[in-house]
Amino acid sequence: MGIRSFVSNRIWKAAEKRGWFGDGPSNSIRWNTKLVNDGNILESSDVYELLSDISNQVALAEPAIIGPDGNEVKNHKLLKVLKHPNGYLTGSEFAKLQANVYLLQGDVYPVFVNNQLHLASNVYTELDDQLNEHFQIGGTKVPGITIEHIKNIGTSYDQGVGLLELGRNTLDGVMNAEQILNDKYKKGGLLAFLLKLDTVLSPKNEVQKAVVKAITDQLDGVSTNGETKMIPLGKGYTIETLKSPVEDDKMLDYLNVYKPDLGKFLGINVNTYQKLMSEDIEKAMMYLHNKVVKPYLKNLAEHYTRLMFEPDSNYRIEWRINILDFVSYSTKTTIAYNQVRTGLMTPDDGAVLLGQQPKNTDESGQLLISKDLIPLDMLRDFAEQSLKGGEEDETKGNEDVPDYTIQ
Repeated sequence: MGIRSFVSNRIWKAAEKRGWFGDGPSNSIRWNTKLVNDGNILESSDVYELLSDISNQVALAEPAIIGPDGNEVKNHKLLKVLKHPNGYLTGSEFAKLQANVYLLQGDVYPVFVNNQLHLASNVYTELDDQLNEHFQIGGTKVPGITIEHIKNIGTSYDQGVGLLELGRNTLDGVMNAEQILNDKYKKGGLLAFLLKLDTVLSPKNEVQKAVVKAITDQLDGVSTNGETKMIPLGKGYTIETLKSPVEDDKMLDYLNVYKPDLGKFLGINVNTYQKLMSEDIEKAMMYLHNKVVKPYLKNLAEHYTRLMFEPDSNYRIEWRINILDFVSYSTKTTIAYNQVRTGLMTPDDGAVLLGQQPKNTDESGQLLISKDLIPLDMLRDFAEQSLKGGEEDETKGNEDVPDYTIQ
């Protein structure tokens, strides 16, 4: 690992003591009536669903190390780190957390120290005159070779943009509208009454106070189980029901219009995505993959290559997703049949694709070509040999026809 293995133990201990490696940035923004941050933003079901769909797909990606010769290095020691980053997060958890922070905050900072990966929070960055990026965590400088700044690029070269910044106005409206509706129905629909008296209220009028208290006590006792209450009132007393200031239909119309906008700040059109989900889940997953996941994984691979390898090593890291995970079993069967038939897969490869155990025989491990698939430059010879045999002996005349089984 070269110089990367000489990270100061003092820096590492300071990092642990100061809690640099938390669950991601904890910055929050004070809105008009609701504190929106990277924790309670998931209370919006639409945001949670989109983030979950994206980060779950990211978690399915498998890391691969590519050597200088362009071939995959199967047993490289860094694969263990990528799949088991640290002692408190599994590889899948780390991948989901990293993707969520990246999408919400726009910036995420993986740190590679002592053969472990962590996500740093409260990071301050700046560029010097030579355009080299410098990092501080809690006021302590961190060696640039141990940390990477992965940005969801917008229009700035030194910081990314995430949902909390791009969609702040939409988030403000949507999350407060949801909160108002939830609060209303948690309180039984905000049922309220107006007691009107044809007299001046006086705190010294004990009779008046007793009557008002009796009426309010009965109103407080109104239950929601269909119970009917009669409240006898004397002259000069009337009760009216107050209309709720929250108009549900208008609030729901607002949410129906603006909630889908949150998906656009994550890179997808929610209406298109939901339509595909209802018609064809595989197409929806491919839409999500091509619009968000694939570009993210490419960016991730470039940064992790720089974080974990020397510049002149010519090694690189990739994350690969098996696209066939998103297709139905019947489609997989068709693909496997065609791939085996055209010699792109062995029968054992086709069995693995369909979730079956390979036979591991000589025949099942060979690439086979169907006999009706003849190379064009051999077609004439094959036809002549077949005509020589005629109908007398179907096997006669085929002795010299090449065997198109690929060994």
